[in-house]
Amino acid sequence: MLESLVRLLTRDFDIVAAVSDGTAAVAEAEQLEPDLLVLDIAMPGLNGIAAAARLKEQGSQAKVVFVTNMRDREFVQESLALGDVGFVAKDRLVADLLPAIRRVLAGHTFVSPTVQR
Repeated sequence: MLESLVRLLTRDFDIVAAVSDGTAAVAEAEQLEPDLLVLDIAMPGLNGIAAAARLKEQGSQAKVVFVTNMRDREFVQESLALGDVGFVAKDRLVADLLPAIRRVLAGHTFVSPTVQR
């Protein structure tokens, strides 16, 4: 999954790091201060929402796009509460990820149309 995301994004964006767990995502984001993070909600270690919340608590300005198989309203509302975020269903990655990133970078939210709000 990680390799597929990197391949999809490198055409349009500069990728500064790619990690496979939430703890590493927090460590890399603290060091690199990226504009945007793409986080899987179900990452090992810290899940994506917990990793994003920890970074926000530490003053990170990074915007976040979550990718997930979870479509429950609870996860969407919890992630949207973090501010400028996107929520992309994994089965819609090809169609929704790039538009989600662009909308979030522009200061808007994005939720895949197949996800409950």
